[in-house]
Amino acid sequence: MSSQAFPSPAVAIVGRHNSGKTTFIVQLIAELTARGYDVGSIKHHSHAGFDIDIPGKDSYRHREAGATETIISAPGQVARVKTISGESECSDLVASMPGHDIVLVEGYRKGGMPSIEIMRAANASDAAVASVFAAGARTGLPLGTDFVQLGKHLQGEGEADERLLRELAKAPTGNTVAVITDIPEAIEASEIYCIPAFALDDITSVATFLEKNFVRPKVSLVIQAGGQSRRMGQSKATVLFDGRPLICRLIDRLSQVADELIITTNEGPRLLFLKEEYPDLGIRLVPDLYETRGALPGIATALDAAQNPLVALVACDMIFASANLVRAEAVLMNETLADVVVPVNKYGFEPFHAMYRRDSCREEVLTLLGEGKNRAQDLCATERLQVYRMSTAEVRAAEPMCGCFINANTPDVLQSLESSLVE
Repeated sequence: MSSQAFPSPAVAIVGRHNSGKTTFIVQLIAELTARGYDVGSIKHHSHAGFDIDIPGKDSYRHREAGATETIISAPGQVARVKTISGESECSDLVASMPGHDIVLVEGYRKGGMPSIEIMRAANASDAAVASVFAAGARTGLPLGTDFVQLGKHLQGEGEADERLLRELAKAPTGNTVAVITDIPEAIEASEIYCIPAFALDDITSVATFLEKNFVRPKVSLVIQAGGQSRRMGQSKATVLFDGRPLICRLIDRLSQVADELIITTNEGPRLLFLKEEYPDLGIRLVPDLYETRGALPGIATALDAAQNPLVALVACDMIFASANLVRAEAVLMNETLADVVVPVNKYGFEPFHAMYRRDSCREEVLTLLGEGKNRAQDLCATERLQVYRMSTAEVRAAEPMCGCFINANTPDVLQSLESSLVE
């Protein structure tokens, strides 16, 4: 299952004319696709005016007649051609392409996204830029320096090569994260700037670099359903809410942000109906690992069951659980490289609508259990992990309706919440 709700990370492959960008990016797309990733792509066309339709075809005639936007739809494919004012920002284009594991952008050097620079010795422009790039590195200038000004300085007053200066305007920037090259000076500069340099034909290593650093980590969403609830007087998972089992409401609200959907429960046979209710979701029903009841043992079960690197944990009685909040937590996890992203409000941590990095958190939970600790708060407060505390303002930005953390943990609360929805 591939979630369409997450924004797609993007990396640009940039270089000067005839540097081999298209050839390399086509091979890179093929390699990443072969590894099982969903890859989107954007091609920056530097010249105004292009057409993707064939003159004489019906859709071309629509445009020719004056339509400002035409959608071409066929089984398995759809294309959109739209007249716009100016040029679209690359960030807006990427934002319009959610659900990909990565988007590879050809060009858009100034788009502000991480970029990989191609420099080929056989291309005279690349060799000239690499020479200035190396000179800047040796001098101690930071990555992102204005290489045009450096080029002028190196050439001396009155001797500026205008063609070289135009090429230097397309030199590596502060967003450059790697270089693909066979030019010794470019390799030297990369080493000084502590960014990797790859051979021109090393598609495998570049794909692995992207996989490790930029491909969207998959999310396992775990709904903790437990079993018989003393306060509810019956199973929370199967208690009716708005005419359906409460667990179905959670699945309906959250499955869109799940690459894998797990329900931890000690009443697996009673929940087998979910596999028939949601045949396309591949729901896994997982029993508790520990006989001892408690928050941390429950989290340990969730982390152990998850097959993906990020684990979103949600309690099954949170009737307003938010897919938007899960998505925001995943984005923060990627941006901050935190081990835990947990909302914090005046009541403290909200560990049962939070995001956990599977491997580091699983190790820490086992350590805490060994220390005799049993509360989810202990995991969120640990100093051995990097914990990002998501503020109320950040939660509201993700989910303006709020109410994400309300627990329907007694029959009276459940009835009150159900009545409020009807009203």
